[in-house]
Amino acid sequence: MPYGNIPYKSFCWSLGTTSFRTKNFNQRIERQLSLLDEFWSRPEYRWGDWEGDGLLQAAYYDFMQQKGFVEGDANNKPKDAREKTSGLVDIGLITEGRRLTPAGQALLSLSQAGDFAPDNPLGIPKDSYLYLKQLLKTANRMGGGFVRPFLVLLRLLSQVEYLTLDEYTYLLPLCIDRETTDAMPEKIRALRSGRLEIDAIILETLLSMENVQEALSLFLTHEVTEELICTIGFNRKSRSYDKPYYPLWESFRRFYLQGESAAIMEIHRATCQIKIGRYWRSLLFDTASAKAIAADPEGHLMQTAFSFVRTESELKRLFFSTMHLFKAKATLHDYLDLNRRYIKNTDVVLFEDETVRLDIVPKQFFHPYAQELYDLAFTPCPLLQEDCSLSAIAPFLVAREEVIISGINRELGTHVTTMAEARQAVEDVRYARLQRLIDTKFSDDQLLRLLDLFEERRDDEINALVTDNADIPTIFEYVLGIIWYKASDRQGRLLDYLKLSLEADLLPKTHAAGGEADIVYEYPATADYPEHTLLLEATLANAGNQRSMEMEPVSRHLGQHLLRSGNRHSYCVFATNYLNINVISDFRSRKTTIWYDTADYSHSVDGMKIIPIQTSDLKRIVQNHIRYAALYPLFEQAFASSQPPHVWYEECVKGALSGVRPTSAM
Repeated sequence: MPYGNIPYKSFCWSLGTTSFRTKNFNQRIERQLSLLDEFWSRPEYRWGDWEGDGLLQAAYYDFMQQKGFVEGDANNKPKDAREKTSGLVDIGLITEGRRLTPAGQALLSLSQAGDFAPDNPLGIPKDSYLYLKQLLKTANRMGGGFVRPFLVLLRLLSQVEYLTLDEYTYLLPLCIDRETTDAMPEKIRALRSGRLEIDAIILETLLSMENVQEALSLFLTHEVTEELICTIGFNRKSRSYDKPYYPLWESFRRFYLQGESAAIMEIHRATCQIKIGRYWRSLLFDTASAKAIAADPEGHLMQTAFSFVRTESELKRLFFSTMHLFKAKATLHDYLDLNRRYIKNTDVVLFEDETVRLDIVPKQFFHPYAQELYDLAFTPCPLLQEDCSLSAIAPFLVAREEVIISGINRELGTHVTTMAEARQAVEDVRYARLQRLIDTKFSDDQLLRLLDLFEERRDDEINALVTDNADIPTIFEYVLGIIWYKASDRQGRLLDYLKLSLEADLLPKTHAAGGEADIVYEYPATADYPEHTLLLEATLANAGNQRSMEMEPVSRHLGQHLLRSGNRHSYCVFATNYLNINVISDFRSRKTTIWYDTADYSHSVDGMKIIPIQTSDLKRIVQNHIRYAALYPLFEQAFASSQPPHVWYEECVKGALSGVRPTSAM
């Protein structure tokens, strides 16, 4: 029988769209803006109207494919083109018609210029500042109202200091209106004290919704059929997606109400037909092994609330609640990655140690305005598409140095009096976080593992171990910097030396335009070496293209540096996973090659020191804990050698490193 249509209502918000969930998030957004800008500049598309024009949307999909942004042929090109761009509409970077907004143009200009240096009171990169302003403005339509997710996050953080990753995943997105948001801090406190569980909070939220109450009433008062199950399932794609829940219900009824032991395996088989069946199996069985369950179904079935139901009404109520709880948790978990990526783009929120919190300066900046911001949290912002100032978004968002300084002193237990002192105190905290990051994520064993993976180009594993918001060459450069920092006894301003964009959690990210390909390490004079600069160049180019890609840039970077600094002790180390013999030969030839200032031929450098090494050499440095105090004279001696290139590297670099005695670890 037909049961009518019970409308689906969103119970949570999300940022962007899961169709744009991707690695190298920053880079992909910037590339998408660049592609759209180029697409609309072509004469055949310049006057096109995106909305309703499937042929134009398909043409844009083909354009993305030609540019290598997407792979393969989509079954529905217009739909894919819309989905690949809709997330940028949501945060105001492009219009519904897929034209760049003023905010989108501003981000594209930053990307093309490659200049992301901080120029704002929060001390975050320029692009991060733009993302922050966009997220402060971004609102989701929820039924008849609106919610600004980032303002809700700021509200909760102002009241409970931090969120655990589970609280961030499952509870924060439930804050879709003032009522749910006002109630959430106390629920979080109850959760942390053991008085509540996350599942109970999610269920309470769901069961308070009118459409869910209507569906539950319908389920309780009618005979269960496949159609009824599909009606009360609220599947937005198609009711048919919920058909597998009907055999699950039948097997539950047969076992828990009629005591048929054979139905246990039917329960297991039914869960295997449900996309999120793992939630059910985790609840019901003490093992994930289907073979073990088949051998002893009753022995592996756990006691749950279902074990105590006595009536069909009780079973219905519990089945309905569990079904919607698991659906909601799966949805919330699916949104986690996307919500985290967008919010991480602001570089004001730290995701560390399974917690989510504001970084120090942003916390002090936003805290005084917590209530004023919350008053805007359920209203749309008319400036979403504009490249505007913080004060245009909200007039009260003005940096007050005395407030920030006072907050930093309170937070860190310091007694600074100026912003310069405050920035130094914050920088000291960043370096303390860097030490913890190295100790936990980049131990010697982990570095050796990563070097193996770079050699074998097992890129997915590298992304899993470090980050998937940076490409592999960028990660290689970052790892090289950490190896050198440890070899230098963790001395020096590594975060300044790395010519990379870093997230707030100090992991690398990649931009579309790319940045400098080197690490500039500054060494003061010691008993072991004079004052000098070391340029660390890193590449994962293969044997075929290494020579053409790397010889000229490496020589140019070093030559320009020597001309600019005048310090002839400065030199370059070139690190790669494979050394081409002609690259070695070319770099050795630079020992006697004059490098000229192209603007003034009277200004030149008589030779350059470039030391090429492979990942195998880096492994030896890590394994033997070789210090830079030992590396500098080794490289100096190698540079002075007159051996031919094919012998020189094997004997004077690789062989010399093998002869260095191990020291204690750092």
